[in-house]
Amino acid sequence: MKKPEPEKFGAHSRRTFLKSLGTVAATAATAQVESVAAELEQANAEKVIGPNAVPVTLKVNGKFLKLMLEPRVTLLDALRNYSSLTGAKEGCDRASCGACTVMLDDLPIYSCQKLAIEAQGHEITTIEGLAQNGKLTNVQQAFVDKDALMCGYCTPGFVMSVTALLKKNPSPTTDDVKHACAGNLCRCGTQPRILEAALAAAGVAVNRTTKTEVIDYA
Repeated sequence: MKKPEPEKFGAHSRRTFLKSLGTVAATAATAQVESVAAELEQANAEKVIGPNAVPVTLKVNGKFLKLMLEPRVTLLDALRNYSSLTGAKEGCDRASCGACTVMLDDLPIYSCQKLAIEAQGHEITTIEGLAQNGKLTNVQQAFVDKDALMCGYCTPGFVMSVTALLKKNPSPTTDDVKHACAGNLCRCGTQPRILEAALAAAGVAVNRTTKTEVIDYA
């Protein structure tokens, strides 16, 4: 009896077809991977900036500040050492004391933890940008009236945190103020007066006996 011939697929055997199919798939996959890798390499190359100084434009207190900065320079460093805006203070340099607090689009941030190059395109407000034409804001005046400062080093940070709070919540409670200032540290211990100043700026006062009872002004 004549043996049956091997199963054919057209002019090729099934095994040959499967082998060629696998080769084509592997080649296509390799090409796709190489294409993606090339795109990623190009994208990463386009994002590399520095290490030398590059042009950086910051909008601070409503004015544009054009600087040449290395990408590693923080916003605090740019303000203090590359311009004349020294109101924000350098304390811990690790987001623990709040002395460097500024507002970024009305949001209080630690400027020691923000790269200046990342702050481009945002509205930056420092303590120098609050008073207008020599007239203090309600928050600044309240800090003076309530004697809410001792050495004064932490004061700009507290003023900025309270200012940001009142922009968001014009009628805060005692707990609201404490929460807003939780990221600020006063080593002199004048927090009770800072609390009074913040509430006074909002139109309320703290009973000095309990330190927590809030009384509306008449």
